[in-house]
Amino acid sequence: MNIVNYYKEILNKILIKEFSLEYDDIKNISFEFPKDSSLGDFSTNAAMLLAGRLKISPNEVAKKIIDIILNTNDINIESAELAGKGFINIRVKNESWQKLILKIIKANSSYGSASLGNGEKINIEYVSANPTGPLHVGHTRGAVFGDTLANILTKVGFDVCREYYVNDAGEQVDKLARSVFHRYKESCGVKLDLIPEGLYPGEYLRPIGESIKEKYGEDLLKKDDDFWLPLIKKTAIDSMLSLIKGDLMSLGITHNVFTSEFELLSSGFVKDVYDELDAKELLYEGETLPPKGASQVGWSKKKHVLFKSKIFGDDEDRVVKKHDGSWTYFMPDIAYHKNKSDRGFKKMINVWGADHSGYISRVTSAVNAVTDSKSNLEVKICQLVRLTRGDKVVKMSKRSGIFITLKEMVDEVGRDAVRFMMVTRKNDAPLDFDYEAVKEQTKDNPIFYIQYAHARISSVLRKVDEGDLFKADDKSLLDADISLLNQSNDIELIKVISNFPRIIEQSAFFKEPHRLAFYLKDLASSLHSYWNLGNENNNQKVINPNNIEVSKARVALLRSVGITISEGLNLLGIEALKELR
Repeated sequence: MNIVNYYKEILNKILIKEFSLEYDDIKNISFEFPKDSSLGDFSTNAAMLLAGRLKISPNEVAKKIIDIILNTNDINIESAELAGKGFINIRVKNESWQKLILKIIKANSSYGSASLGNGEKINIEYVSANPTGPLHVGHTRGAVFGDTLANILTKVGFDVCREYYVNDAGEQVDKLARSVFHRYKESCGVKLDLIPEGLYPGEYLRPIGESIKEKYGEDLLKKDDDFWLPLIKKTAIDSMLSLIKGDLMSLGITHNVFTSEFELLSSGFVKDVYDELDAKELLYEGETLPPKGASQVGWSKKKHVLFKSKIFGDDEDRVVKKHDGSWTYFMPDIAYHKNKSDRGFKKMINVWGADHSGYISRVTSAVNAVTDSKSNLEVKICQLVRLTRGDKVVKMSKRSGIFITLKEMVDEVGRDAVRFMMVTRKNDAPLDFDYEAVKEQTKDNPIFYIQYAHARISSVLRKVDEGDLFKADDKSLLDADISLLNQSNDIELIKVISNFPRIIEQSAFFKEPHRLAFYLKDLASSLHSYWNLGNENNNQKVINPNNIEVSKARVALLRSVGITISEGLNLLGIEALKELR
C-alpha cells in the first residue's frame, strides 16, 4: 500500500537489470512526489546520479530509462518525460490511485504499518524526572515526544520498550525525605516556622506526611535520623512515583519498565561495571580542573578516578569516583546503560530536556566503552516550551505559585490538545503553547481542524447508513465502483492519503513525530477543500441522490481518509472524534 515504495522498487529493479548495477549504485537515487503536481506523480534523479557511473550524459541515461519504463507491462505507467538535468517525471494511470481506496478500507488500522524494524528490540527512555514532585510543563514535551516516537517505531515493526529511569539515590532523595518528615511533624501537631531553606515546599507532600502519621502515630518524633530516614525515603519515593504515574496517565502515557538507580547501586551492579572498566584499562587516577566558570583560587587538587571518555569521542575525561570513594552521578548512569545492553537492547534512545545537552557526549562515549560499541545510544533533546495566553507569557501556577504542572495543562485544555501541540515543532526547536489558541474551534487551531475532519466523515457515514440510498459499512463500500473516482479532485485527495505510509516511515527513520502532525493538518485541509467543492457545484457533492454509484465511490474515498486520520491520531495518542464536543 506504500505506492511510493512500490514504484521506486519497480524503478530499482529496472535499473539493476538493464544497466548491470548493484544496489549500492542506486541506493541514493531519490523517488519523490514533485513539489508541483502538474509535473507528474513522481520525480526521480536516477539519470543524473547514474550518468557518471555509466559514462554517458544524464539526458541519454534518462531517455533509456524512459524507453524501458514505457515498454514495461503491467505497471500502469501513463507517461514518463525528461524534465531537464537528468530528472524524469512519471505519471501513473488513475487505476493505480483508485485501487488504494479499497486496500486502505481492507487494511483499516493496519494502514501505514511497515516492517522496517523487523522485530528488532529498541529501548526508549523518556521523562525520568526526579521523583521529588509532580511533573511540570518542562517534562511534558519530552513525555509526549517519547511516547509518540514509541508508537511510531512500533508501527514500523520495532519491538519497543518504554522505560523510566528512577533517580532514587543521592542528595535529592535525602532532601525529599526530610521535606516529608517536616510535613509529618506538622501532621503530629508540632508547631513549626517556615519550611527550612533547602527543603521542598510543595503542598503535595502534606498527604504523605499525614499517611505516615496514620501508620506510625507520633513514634517517629522520638527517633533519630538513622531510623526514620530510610523508612521515609521509601514511602516518599513510592508516593511520588504514584503521583508521577497518575500525571502521565492523564496524557495516556504508560511505561513498560521502571529501573531504580538505588537498586543498581545496592545490588553491586555499579561496582561490577566500574571493575569492568578498570579491567579494560579505561580508568585512571588524576586531578581535575575546577568547573567551568569557577575560580582557580582555593581550588583543591585532589585525586579522583576518571574514565577515559576522550578516546571514545568526548571532549574530556570524566570523574566516576571522587577522592573520598563516593560515586559521581555519572558512574551509575554508565552502569544503567550497561544494564540496558545486557537486557538485549542494541538500539537505545534517550529523550532529555534542553539542560542535558552538554551531557550527551560523555554518555554516548560510555555506552561505546561498556558495550564494546555493540550498542548504540541516540539522544533526542526537547527544547523549552513557552506558555502564553495570547500575548501574555504564563510563568507561574495559580495553585502552587511555582511552576505549571502537567496536570494543570491537561485539566484546562484537554489531553488531545496538549499532546498535539507538543509535537507541532521539531523537538530541538523551542515551542510556544498558547492556552487560548488551542481552545478555539476554528481552522486556525490544527487539532480542532483535524478532529473536525474526522467527525465530518463519521457524520456522513452515519447519515448514509440511516438513509435508504446504500449502506456505508466497510463490507458494502468494498463493492463500490472506484473507477468512478476519475475527477482531478478525487485523484488529488487519494494522492494525499497515499503519502501516509511514507510519512510514517520518515517519522520513524528521522525520529521526528512532528512530520506526522504536519501531515495530518494537510490531510484535514485537503478533506475540507474536497467537501467544499460540493457547495459550489452539485455534481461535486459527495452524496448525490441522482448518482448513487458515484456517491458510493466518494463515500468509500471519505472512509479511507477517515481511516488515515484515525490511525494518524492514534499514533499521536489522540482520540479520533466521531462527534465534536
